[in-house]
Amino acid sequence: MSIEVGSKLQGKVTGITHFGAFVELPDGKTGLVHISEVADKYVQDINEFISVGDEVTVKVMKVEDDGKIGLSIRKAQDRPKEERPQGDRPRSDRPRGDRPRGGDKRGGTGRSQRPLSFEDKMSRFMKDSEERLASLRKQTDSKRGGRSRK
Repeated sequence: MSIEVGSKLQGKVTGITHFGAFVELPDGKTGLVHISEVADKYVQDINEFISVGDEVTVKVMKVEDDGKIGLSIRKAQDRPKEERPQGDRPRSDRPRGDRPRGGDKRGGTGRSQRPLSFEDKMSRFMKDSEERLASLRKQTDSKRGGRSRK
Protein backbone atom coordinates (compact mmCIF):
# COMPACT_ATOMS: atom_id res chain seq x y z
CA MET A 1 0.00 0.00 0.00
CA SER A 2 1.43 3.34 -1.04
CA ILE A 3 1.19 6.32 1.30
CA GLU A 4 -0.22 9.34 -0.53
CA VAL A 5 -0.55 12.93 0.62
CA GLY A 6 -4.11 13.67 1.71
CA SER A 7 -5.06 10.10 2.61
CA LYS A 8 -6.47 9.23 6.03
CA LEU A 9 -5.06 6.17 7.77
CA GLN A 10 -5.32 4.35 11.07
CA GLY A 11 -2.11 4.09 13.03
CA LYS A 12 -0.70 3.21 16.41
CA VAL A 13 1.30 5.64 18.56
CA THR A 14 4.72 4.06 19.10
CA GLY A 15 6.59 6.92 20.75
CA ILE A 16 6.14 10.37 22.22
CA THR A 17 8.66 13.21 22.39
CA HIS A 18 8.44 16.84 23.48
CA PHE A 19 7.93 17.89 19.83
CA GLY A 20 5.40 15.28 18.70
CA ALA A 21 4.41 11.63 18.42
CA PHE A 22 5.57 8.82 16.18
CA VAL A 23 2.78 6.80 14.60
CA GLU A 24 3.22 3.40 12.94
CA LEU A 25 1.14 3.18 9.78
CA PRO A 26 -0.47 0.01 8.35
CA ASP A 27 2.40 -0.83 5.97
CA GLY A 28 4.98 -0.72 8.78
CA LYS A 29 6.29 2.76 8.04
CA THR A 30 6.45 5.36 10.78
CA GLY A 31 5.42 9.00 10.51
CA LEU A 32 5.59 12.00 12.82
CA VAL A 33 2.65 14.01 14.13
CA HIS A 34 4.10 17.37 15.16
CA ILE A 35 2.79 18.69 18.49
CA SER A 36 1.02 21.53 16.64
CA GLU A 37 -0.98 18.94 14.66
CA VAL A 38 -2.30 16.99 17.66
CA ALA A 39 -5.27 19.20 18.64
CA ASP A 40 -7.12 22.34 17.59
CA LYS A 41 -5.92 24.19 20.67
CA TYR A 42 -2.52 24.91 22.17
CA VAL A 43 -0.82 21.74 23.39
CA GLN A 44 1.53 22.30 26.34
CA ASP A 45 1.98 18.60 27.14
CA ILE A 46 1.29 16.09 24.38
CA ASN A 47 0.73 13.36 26.99
CA GLU A 48 -2.56 15.04 27.95
CA PHE A 49 -3.94 14.20 24.49
CA ILE A 50 -2.39 10.89 23.42
CA SER A 51 -0.27 8.11 24.88
CA VAL A 52 1.85 5.25 23.56
CA GLY A 53 -0.32 2.42 22.23
CA ASP A 54 -3.29 4.61 21.26
CA GLU A 55 -4.98 3.93 17.93
CA VAL A 56 -5.35 7.22 16.05
CA THR A 57 -6.65 8.39 12.70
CA VAL A 58 -4.10 10.53 10.90
CA LYS A 59 -4.00 12.47 7.65
CA VAL A 60 -0.84 12.32 5.54
CA MET A 61 0.35 15.91 5.12
CA LYS A 62 3.64 15.33 3.31
CA VAL A 63 5.97 12.57 2.20
CA GLU A 64 9.55 13.73 1.74
CA ASP A 65 12.15 12.25 -0.60
CA ASP A 66 14.20 10.92 2.30
CA GLY A 67 11.21 8.88 3.53
CA LYS A 68 9.98 11.18 6.31
CA ILE A 69 6.21 11.24 6.61
CA GLY A 70 4.41 14.25 8.11
CA LEU A 71 1.07 13.44 9.73
CA SER A 72 -1.80 15.36 11.35
CA ILE A 73 -4.38 14.16 13.84
CA ARG A 74 -6.37 17.40 13.99
CA LYS A 75 -6.82 17.61 10.20
CA ALA A 76 -7.97 13.98 10.07
CA GLN A 77 -11.05 14.84 12.14
CA ASP A 78 -14.20 15.50 10.13
CA ARG A 79 -15.93 18.65 11.38
CA PRO A 80 -18.72 20.74 9.90
CA LYS A 81 -17.64 24.24 8.85
CA GLU A 82 -19.60 25.82 11.72
CA GLU A 83 -17.34 24.11 14.26
CA ARG A 84 -14.07 25.60 13.05
CA PRO A 85 -11.62 26.41 15.83
CA GLN A 86 -11.13 30.05 16.82
CA GLY A 87 -7.78 30.29 15.02
CA ASP A 88 -9.31 29.39 11.65
CA ARG A 89 -11.70 32.35 11.32
CA PRO A 90 -12.38 33.57 7.81
CA ARG A 91 -10.24 36.52 6.77
CA SER A 92 -13.17 38.95 6.75
CA ASP A 93 -13.81 38.34 10.49
CA ARG A 94 -10.24 39.02 11.57
CA PRO A 95 -9.42 42.32 13.20
CA ARG A 96 -7.13 44.47 11.10
CA GLY A 97 -4.36 46.28 12.89
CA ASP A 98 -3.50 48.42 9.88
CA ARG A 99 -6.75 50.39 9.94
CA PRO A 100 -6.31 53.92 11.24
CA ARG A 101 -8.69 54.89 14.01
CA GLY A 102 -11.04 57.86 13.76
CA GLY A 103 -10.91 58.58 10.04
CA ASP A 104 -8.06 59.28 7.67
CA LYS A 105 -5.84 62.35 7.22
CA ARG A 106 -8.03 63.69 4.40
CA GLY A 107 -11.06 64.03 6.72
CA GLY A 108 -12.92 61.02 5.36
CA THR A 109 -14.64 58.28 7.28
CA GLY A 110 -11.91 55.73 6.63
CA ARG A 111 -14.16 53.26 4.84
CA SER A 112 -12.39 53.04 1.49
CA GLN A 113 -8.78 53.80 2.23
CA ARG A 114 -5.60 51.97 1.46
CA PRO A 115 -3.79 49.96 4.15
CA LEU A 116 -1.06 51.81 5.98
CA SER A 117 2.48 51.40 4.72
CA PHE A 118 5.23 50.08 6.94
CA GLU A 119 6.61 53.58 7.39
CA ASP A 120 3.20 54.87 8.52
CA LYS A 121 2.82 52.00 10.98
CA MET A 122 6.34 52.59 12.31
CA SER A 123 5.69 56.31 12.66
CA ARG A 124 2.49 55.65 14.61
CA PHE A 125 4.27 53.13 16.83
CA MET A 126 7.11 55.56 17.58
CA LYS A 127 4.65 58.35 18.44
CA ASP A 128 2.66 56.09 20.78
CA SER A 129 5.86 54.77 22.32
CA GLU A 130 7.20 58.26 23.02
CA GLU A 131 3.90 59.25 24.63
CA ARG A 132 3.97 56.19 26.89
CA LEU A 133 7.60 56.79 27.87
CA ALA A 134 6.87 60.43 28.72
CA SER A 135 3.97 59.33 30.90
CA LEU A 136 6.14 56.74 32.67
CA ARG A 137 8.90 59.31 33.24
CA LYS A 138 6.37 61.69 34.82
CA GLN A 139 5.09 58.99 37.16
CA THR A 140 8.61 57.88 38.11
CA ASP A 141 9.79 61.45 38.77
CA SER A 142 6.79 62.18 41.00
CA LYS A 143 7.52 59.05 43.06
CA ARG A 144 11.14 60.14 43.54
CA GLY A 145 10.13 63.31 45.31
CA GLY A 146 9.80 65.64 42.36
CA ARG A 147 13.40 65.72 41.21
CA SER A 148 13.60 67.08 37.72
CA ARG A 149 15.83 65.72 34.97
CA LYS A 150 17.54 68.76 33.48
